[in-house]
Amino acid sequence: MQQQTPYNNNQQGEHYMNHGGHEVFDLHEVLACTINVLDQFMIFRQFVQDHELLDILDRQYNFTLFHYNLTAECFATGQKPSQETGTYMIRNLSQPIYGIKPTQPKKPNQSLADVKDAGISAHMLGLIKSHASLLTMTAVEVTNPAVRRVLASQVQNFIEMAYEIFLYQNRNTYYQVPRLEISDMQKMLNTFVPAQGMPQMPPNNRPSLH
Repeated sequence: MQQQTPYNNNQQGEHYMNHGGHEVFDLHEVLACTINVLDQFMIFRQFVQDHELLDILDRQYNFTLFHYNLTAECFATGQKPSQETGTYMIRNLSQPIYGIKPTQPKKPNQSLADVKDAGISAHMLGLIKSHASLLTMTAVEVTNPAVRRVLASQVQNFIEMAYEIFLYQNRNTYYQVPRLEISDMQKMLNTFVPAQGMPQMPPNNRPSLH
């Protein structure tokens, strides 16, 4: 007796046809880049010294791995994944610190002994920001509704993850935020104003069908 398979030939044919060609290439890039983020975080872990940064790394690794599995699943099946996408919560949400404090000049590391939390957190931030951009660019071109939703739902979470790393860096003066002079700031804030009333749209010149 022939062993049953999850899909018959017709179902398999329909499954392979519910992705656009461009979408397939994009999803390969997304999944490969997600693996790169995970692998880089694993490499970074051995160099982390601060407990708070280690907690951020581990939570973001686990969140990314979970959504890698969901993305791979719905891409392979073309259907809604077996679990819902999650929501990433920043554990230590603080207000940004503005202003510049004197710090040591930066320079390239001379050896692995020079690797510090400042550099590790900067690498983490760069990876997460790039991945948020890649997810956004890919989601707007995906034709499969299940895959599109899974990708789009991750964008805000990766933004939150990037902001969490920024806040950590900001608290530790790794990422300082300068401010403009008050007069310059006021001018910049007042550059744009809301539109008033309804705009007068020009008539459409398309010939009438009647």
